[in-house]
Amino acid sequence: MMSSLLAQTPKRATNVSLNPALLSEAKQLNINLSATLEKALREEVSVRKQALWLAENNAAIDAYNALTERECLFSDTYRAF
Repeated sequence: MMSSLLAQTPKRATNVSLNPALLSEAKQLNINLSATLEKALREEVSVRKQALWLAENNAAIDAYNALTERECLFSDTYRAF
């Protein structure tokens, strides 16, 4: 859902600094710089948000794992595997 909202958001011009040789190669290969940068930024934002969520919730995850290790799961007696 968030991805579709971001796709509908108007674009905003910005400046970036790039290696001139790399920029020249990209232009020769008809690489759409805006689309490529936007895709790379989406991926990096996703990775960083995931890492942040994991860091923020690590204590709760550890506590839950300790609880299930100590108390077992309610369904353990019903499992067929």
